[in-house]
Amino acid sequence: MILILSFLLLLGLCRDTISEGPPSSPRSTHGLEFELPSTSYETKESHTPGPIGVLFQMVHGFLHVVQPNAFPEDVLRKIIQRKFDLSTDYEKIIHYEVGIIICAALGLLFVILMPLVGFFFGLCRCCNKCGGEMHQREKRNAAFLRKCYAVSLLVICIFISVGIICGFVANDHLRTQIGKTQKLADSNLRDLRTLLNETPSQINYVLGQYTTTKEKAFWDLDNIKSLLGGGIHEQLRPKVIPVLDDIKAMAAAIKETKEALLNVNKTLEDLKKSTARLSTSLHEVKTNLEQSLNDPMCSERAEMATCNDIRKTLNQLDDNTNLSQLPSLDKQIDNVTDVLRTDLSSLVQEGYKSFNDIPERVQNQTVDMVSDIKGTLNSIGSNIGNINKQMSIRDKLSSFSDQLDYIETYIHRRLPTLEEYDSYRWLGGLVACSLLTLIATFYYLGLLCGWFGYDQNATPTRRGCVSNTGGVFLMVGVGISFLFCWILMIIVVLSFVVGGNVEKLVCEPYQNKKLFQILDTPYLLNEEWKYYLSGMVLNKPDINLTFQQVYSDCKDNKGIYTTLKLENSYNISEYLNIQELTKNISSDFENMKVKIDNIVLLDAAGKKNLQDFSSSGVDRIDYGTYLAETAKMPTKVHLVTFADGLEGKANKLPQGNVRQSLASNARKIRKIYDGQVVPLGSSMTTLHRSIQELQHKSNGLGVKVHNIISSLDSAQDFITNHISSIIVQESKKYGNMIIGYFEHYLKWVKISITEEIAACKPMATALDSAVDVFLCNYIIKPMNLFWFGIGKATIFLLPALIFAVKLAKYYRRMDSEDVYDDVENIPMKNMQKGNIDFHRHQTTQNL
Repeated sequence: MILILSFLLLLGLCRDTISEGPPSSPRSTHGLEFELPSTSYETKESHTPGPIGVLFQMVHGFLHVVQPNAFPEDVLRKIIQRKFDLSTDYEKIIHYEVGIIICAALGLLFVILMPLVGFFFGLCRCCNKCGGEMHQREKRNAAFLRKCYAVSLLVICIFISVGIICGFVANDHLRTQIGKTQKLADSNLRDLRTLLNETPSQINYVLGQYTTTKEKAFWDLDNIKSLLGGGIHEQLRPKVIPVLDDIKAMAAAIKETKEALLNVNKTLEDLKKSTARLSTSLHEVKTNLEQSLNDPMCSERAEMATCNDIRKTLNQLDDNTNLSQLPSLDKQIDNVTDVLRTDLSSLVQEGYKSFNDIPERVQNQTVDMVSDIKGTLNSIGSNIGNINKQMSIRDKLSSFSDQLDYIETYIHRRLPTLEEYDSYRWLGGLVACSLLTLIATFYYLGLLCGWFGYDQNATPTRRGCVSNTGGVFLMVGVGISFLFCWILMIIVVLSFVVGGNVEKLVCEPYQNKKLFQILDTPYLLNEEWKYYLSGMVLNKPDINLTFQQVYSDCKDNKGIYTTLKLENSYNISEYLNIQELTKNISSDFENMKVKIDNIVLLDAAGKKNLQDFSSSGVDRIDYGTYLAETAKMPTKVHLVTFADGLEGKANKLPQGNVRQSLASNARKIRKIYDGQVVPLGSSMTTLHRSIQELQHKSNGLGVKVHNIISSLDSAQDFITNHISSIIVQESKKYGNMIIGYFEHYLKWVKISITEEIAACKPMATALDSAVDVFLCNYIIKPMNLFWFGIGKATIFLLPALIFAVKLAKYYRRMDSEDVYDDVENIPMKNMQKGNIDFHRHQTTQNL
């Protein structure tokens, strides 16, 4: 019943929930990310029987040996089509069921013969036949036979015990699993309700994400200044900004050039004055030295050489530069000053402003277009919102929810009855296993008492009480076996026929999908429908919709829309036509008019200013002469060295006016060096560097200005001739970005509705729970293990009772025994009961 209800549940939801499916999470390249909340289900996808599964596999292997034939697909198809004729097709059934029929026939033969055999065996024993006579003939191999019988019976009892254990385990496992049925059913019903409850919220979530998409588009439309205008601005930037930056740098260079010219010119004038003072100071020292050397003392022979040496070095006391010959830079300064009368920096800033105003102009010209697009997006939102109303998901799911309530009520009403019947079954199974346990217990007790109570020295009539009790236990076991084994075999045969056939005809083909393949046979369930499922769900029986495909898709957690191919009944693509919904937006962007002109990077005055600077003569200054003069030492000789030499030579002269004069002039020379030469050298070094910097700034000035003007003209021409195409290109890119949001969203909506919302995995799980878990794992497999266990135990009762009867003779106390004549060695029967008077017997023998 649960199988039927679950199957109807699947078909009902398939028919009533068109266009439903589960969470998806496509990643958007436009900054949008959609992800449905995940839905979790509590029912396990697969059932694991645990350690008992090994026993189930053993029974399954036995069934495969008993019935190795392939699944009778043709016979089942005929039965479903009601074309099966037992009179003509019985051979196919017999061929398939031959193994089960033979086993059942043997079981029935066992059921029939065992009571008859037991009846006649009892009558025979009552007539002192069939071992009923309490007399045991002595045999030479009696000890060996007794041991063989005992060991054989023990081994058989072990096999019986294994079967009994399997029976107890299966009986208890079946009851435990039946107790889990309520939990299993509730779990599946909760999962189905979760599916029903989550489906509308998932659809609402999917449709509600349009608001997120629209808000993203609105944000981009409100920021058209930075997105579209900024895009146009960025396309022009590589052409425009470098030129403006070069002009701006040139404007700064003009100012820096004037400052450098002024600095060089002033420093040069100062250096000219300093060199003049230095020359005067050196001339004075030189004159003093010459006057000192004219002293009569220098005419003397001893001092003449020293005075002549000093006189020869006097020509070194002179300045080394000729800065006075360097021309002034006043003319270049005047030219640059004239250039600076035009504020090139301000002109460049106007160019920057004109270029940077492009985004603002784009925004001002697209106000109406943005308003129209927003209105179009709001209308698209209304159309998408109508999809939910057109599908009427809530109404369809509410009607199916009523069916689910009915199924739940039915299950809750029937399960107590099932559990009650199972309690009777469990009690019957317990009784059956207990009977087998009782028989095995008597056998074990008989073996135990007989084995340990047996006395090899005792004669059959003198056996002990323990041994005799063992024999009685064995015969009691035999008696109970005859009384109840046929009843146990009836239970085994019935459960074997039912459980074996269900295992082979339902459970096994359900697992290997052959059951679905049979149901998918064209024109099977309805002679007018090629595919029954498509005819039932879609009213279009020619569509290839199979049970196996639906089950597999549901196992893979696909949406019902795709699983049942509901596009043949309700084409969601017609309601989510991306081109149809976005064509108005595309038209608005195509008709967008953005006009940007009158962008002037630098006017004619700015260009003339650059040209005037290039002709200012700054680059034609004779920098080589300036650098050569400023690189010289201020004096021809290092004055400190000269003063040291002069002072050393003066020390060679005798004390007097000449020596004092020379020493005084040496000190003056050092003072001149410290006070004039050192500052002059530092200033000349600074001037040298300044001239080098000025040379670097003015180097190739004409070429630089020419290149800047050429780049300026090229950038201005590019703006004039190409800005319209850039506007069209960026407008298309911007429009595609806006439309891309909705194309991405609508594709996601389509994928979600067609493939993922209302994923039917709970349906497949419910069907698996009904067939594979409840019917096969909860009922059939434990039932098969039960009949396998008690069947094996019952079968082994037959050899067990034979060996028990044989063995009991060796344990029980006999009424008579064989005696032997000592002379003739002829056995004679002693009919006396109890103890035998050997003396009396010997006398009788002699007589």
